[in-house]
Amino acid sequence: MEIEYWGFIFVTILYTTSMEAFLDFFAGLPWWAWVLLFLVLVAIRDIFLQKAHTISHNYPIVGHLRYWLESIGPEMRQYFVANNREELPFNRIERSWIYASAKKENNYEGFGTDRDIYKHQHIFIKNAMIGFQMPENHPNHAHPYFLPCAKVMGAHNKRRKPYRPASIINVSAMSFGSLSAAAIESLNRGVEKCGAYHNTGEGGLSPYHKQGGDVIFHFGTGYFGVRSKDGGFSMEKLKILVDENPCIKAIEIKLSQGAKPGKGGVLPGSKITPELAEIRGVEVGKDVISPPTHKAFTTIPELMDFIESIAEETGLPVGIKGAIGKIDQWQELADLMKKTGKGPDFITIDGGEGGTGAAPPSFADHVSLPWSYGFSSVYKLFLEHGLTDRIVFIGSGKLGFPGKAAMAFAMGADCINVAREAMMSIGCIQAQVCHTNRCPAGVATQSKWRQSGINIPLKSDRLAQYFNTFKKEFLEITHAAGYEHPCQFNMEDVQVNVDDDYLSSDIRRVYKYQKEKVPFNSMQEFYECEHLGGKAAMEKV
Repeated sequence: MEIEYWGFIFVTILYTTSMEAFLDFFAGLPWWAWVLLFLVLVAIRDIFLQKAHTISHNYPIVGHLRYWLESIGPEMRQYFVANNREELPFNRIERSWIYASAKKENNYEGFGTDRDIYKHQHIFIKNAMIGFQMPENHPNHAHPYFLPCAKVMGAHNKRRKPYRPASIINVSAMSFGSLSAAAIESLNRGVEKCGAYHNTGEGGLSPYHKQGGDVIFHFGTGYFGVRSKDGGFSMEKLKILVDENPCIKAIEIKLSQGAKPGKGGVLPGSKITPELAEIRGVEVGKDVISPPTHKAFTTIPELMDFIESIAEETGLPVGIKGAIGKIDQWQELADLMKKTGKGPDFITIDGGEGGTGAAPPSFADHVSLPWSYGFSSVYKLFLEHGLTDRIVFIGSGKLGFPGKAAMAFAMGADCINVAREAMMSIGCIQAQVCHTNRCPAGVATQSKWRQSGINIPLKSDRLAQYFNTFKKEFLEITHAAGYEHPCQFNMEDVQVNVDDDYLSSDIRRVYKYQKEKVPFNSMQEFYECEHLGGKAAMEKV
């Protein structure tokens, strides 16, 4: 026992002495030796331990530099490489115009345009020799940003609660969950300040959508917010929702969207917080699958019945939203509307350019037509059936610029919805990481830390200012063309470059139809309309 005791003491002393020597050795190492040691460990890991990356295996240490440079490549190109007109989906000039307009800064250009005005599809708006001059009692003298929709949603079908949007530019469908709570609240407070409406997106009506702005309640195949226990549609829930929330002015059924038409989605259970679960009517922590098609209807006649039943139960105008591809079912819808005298009160045409919804590149790049092609196909179809007067046509697809909006109105649009442009007005920097939950601006993320940087009163002011600046410049373009309201634009007022052989032509010849004339008497008539939305904004002026 005594030998074992002294043996233990000896080992302990030896171990303590060795540890002290070991620590003294490392404590005496210079900084460069620590760096060298770290690199040796990285090299061992790259060569012997990791099997996933060939580059770092074959080129240990320096291979990591390649992956790091690749990760910051988009930012390097955005800020240092791409020119002002080169980036997509929005170039630097377009983003700068939105930022300056939202901040009420100088959004002018000097020394002429740097755009190639002979480029394919460049838009020209034909100005009149003598423009429109507002009379002394014109509403725009007292309300310079007053620019409502020329049509009333639900008027033709005699809905109990018709609605005239008080703004021709509005916030497109973006869900809470896709966007942060701070972003949604900023958008809703912003539309309340400028008289626009706010489309909820298919994620349901959240508390952040109820900050004073008019709302269009939107649902898709997941029926979030009006979802039954089996994942179907609940009319009872919709009726309760509408009765309890007078801010809802219309209902939109999403058939498809530009980013991923015909594709459903999966909301992972890990992202479903108790708040999201309550808003969407789903279970906490359980994956939610949105199918590519609706359960509530499978045919066009069933869709018509569905629209009419919702309108009857709620009294609100009901519309549909779709990205355009094949036209045969739209033809069937038009035939049925002509036969029955019923149908949707508004139709939102989404462009295949995509939007805030994340999608596989195969869908985003190739499925569904760009906005101008899709809209012209559908509008022409309803025009041939004599139905355009009863429908409010809403355009959605990078139309948040006055020049593009003028072309949209000339083609038959009555309103436009903007998503990414609205996001930019409240701080989006086009980082294009919306699908990663790491949006650096706090707009498209559920990270509390990232969205804490959004100053809601300030950002809501900027959304309102962007919309007001847009309406002011759009009115100026309208007056320059000799008109009082954009609804008076026709397809001979806008010209586009076609190709080298055809050069340039008005869009009536390009798309082979003429927009139907929208009934219009005066802006004063719109101002006095009993169905005009945006009451809060008008009362504040």
